[in-house]
Amino acid sequence: MKTSTKFVILTAGVVAVFLAWYAFRPERLVVNRQVNEAMPNAQGNSVPQPLVSGQFYSILHPTSGTATIYQTGDGVRILRFTSFSTSNGPDVHVYLVAADDAKDIATVQHAGFMDLGVIKGNVGDQNYTLGGDVDLAKYRAVSIWCKRFSVNFGAATLRPAQAAQNH
Repeated sequence: MKTSTKFVILTAGVVAVFLAWYAFRPERLVVNRQVNEAMPNAQGNSVPQPLVSGQFYSILHPTSGTATIYQTGDGVRILRFTSFSTSNGPDVHVYLVAADDAKDIATVQHAGFMDLGVIKGNVGDQNYTLGGDVDLAKYRAVSIWCKRFSVNFGAATLRPAQAAQNH
């Protein structure tokens, strides 16, 4: 084999590895992004009231913690994750799912969902502000979703806060 042919093959191989690394970003699977957001202060020193809550469970990747939707005295709704942990990865989002549970990929895709954006971190407490028009009778589950690969890392089924505390 000629030296120029070897050079072209080696160069093409290096470029292919670089592009694959850039597209997948495998280091994100092992590097945690830690967050520790406090509960936002409500106006008038009122204590935010829990509306619905649920425990995360693993689907494709180990996922744990609690998801709770609170309403502040001024009517703002906040989805809060506490003691949260999941795998990191490229393009991981938080979805509110219009189903009783987000137990599999098909349920999330067919039931419909509201994308709350890229996850702030894969470990720690964090908050997501919800619009006032979010119908909690419709959106009854949370999914930690990898948008790039269309996979469900983990989910939490949301139940009325009183019922969730009694189980």
